[in-house]
Amino acid sequence: MIFPYVEGVTGERDVGEGSGGNGSLLIYGLGRSGRGVARFLSSEGTRAQWHDARPSAEDLALMDELHYGRGDVGGTYSTVVAAPGVPIDHPDLESLRGRGAEVIGEVVLAARLRPALPIVGVTGTAGKGGTTVLIASLLRACGVRAREGGNIDPPLLDVVDTAAVAVAELSSFQLERVPGLRLPVAVITNLGVDHLDRHRTVAAYHAAKLSITAGQQEEDVLIVPEGLEVSTRATVLPFSPARLVLSSGEEVLPAAELPDAIHPANAAAALLAAEAMLIRLGRPVQPEVLAAALRAARPQRGRFETVAQVGGVRFIDDSIATRTIAVQAALERARPPIAWLVGGRDKGAELGPLREAAQGRVKTVIAFGEDGEKLAHELGLPFVAVSGADGDGSMRAAALAGLEALGGEGTVLLAPIGTSFDQFRDYAQRGDSFRRAALALVDAADAPDPEARA
Repeated sequence: MIFPYVEGVTGERDVGEGSGGNGSLLIYGLGRSGRGVARFLSSEGTRAQWHDARPSAEDLALMDELHYGRGDVGGTYSTVVAAPGVPIDHPDLESLRGRGAEVIGEVVLAARLRPALPIVGVTGTAGKGGTTVLIASLLRACGVRAREGGNIDPPLLDVVDTAAVAVAELSSFQLERVPGLRLPVAVITNLGVDHLDRHRTVAAYHAAKLSITAGQQEEDVLIVPEGLEVSTRATVLPFSPARLVLSSGEEVLPAAELPDAIHPANAAAALLAAEAMLIRLGRPVQPEVLAAALRAARPQRGRFETVAQVGGVRFIDDSIATRTIAVQAALERARPPIAWLVGGRDKGAELGPLREAAQGRVKTVIAFGEDGEKLAHELGLPFVAVSGADGDGSMRAAALAGLEALGGEGTVLLAPIGTSFDQFRDYAQRGDSFRRAALALVDAADAPDPEARA
């Protein structure tokens, strides 16, 4: 039985606005994830109610279009599909559970309503997005209709009906709500420290991440970094960034031949995941095809992406790098000397490893945004503080200061440590602002000198 409230799987059941009747379904939290859930359920002919404390105009318009009514969180429901942005211990969810509701997320919804669809799950403190995209691209190169989604765009439910294999980036928030989820292939890229404001302790954060393997069985595969010990029933395949190999040990590609923007750890994990899924599907594993796909791989937008170059200075956008482990990787990969753009809203990232990674590589820190100067002081590195009338103004000032600090050689690196929410909607908007600022400097460098013309 896929849902306790569905007889069959389809067949419209309208629970009615505000009924909160036993046997109904509640979508708790709209936004990107909740809207995806609502569209999917509507396409299945399944009626639902919704609750969101601050619905956007887009949310309300879609609910009206689907004829989904606002639910009563004091009512009784069989199933609650909770958006990942809602803490799993939110009082409303606790109360709903107390009245018999099962709380799940979009990933379990996808798995239950599309049980024949193989899902590769990818989690980790850093690198999970890049690894997700790489796995899907490797499978497509091998002729498998693979699509990525989940914590990255699009929502997982938007791809399940157009994919032969779904590759899902899974955040710790999503993995808090996956009862009974079994993944034939799962990947843990690494385990660091993040989201303590939500999970409160490192142990709770790691427990959420490790739930990716909770439902796996012996015939399933779990891919982890070498040295990470995980309690699991699955077959464990360790990976190392130093060796791009298959499970047999056969080298597919020397790590030195990867494109600069592709992290070797992501590539190593993606290779093993793609191989495991190909074997699961009964398809041949062709090392030469996988090697060609890795050579052609491109980074996700805003993830250690070279966006411009002025003379010998490269501008790299890693706006999503707010976790210590991700910022450290960026500092280690960027070509020194580095003008390191640090700022945004401080989220309490551990700075000790970053001081060490910066030694001998970072020439100066460019501090911007709400907590940039505070973070720069705590790092104890030479810095220049900049500001602007708005986010774009600050980013233009930061990019220019970085260029001027380097003297013609090196890297202006946006790996900000802080979140984007002080001046931008999200990390992508912040990265786009950096890209525009860098391209404006390219245009300025290419413009003819009016004094030379005179």
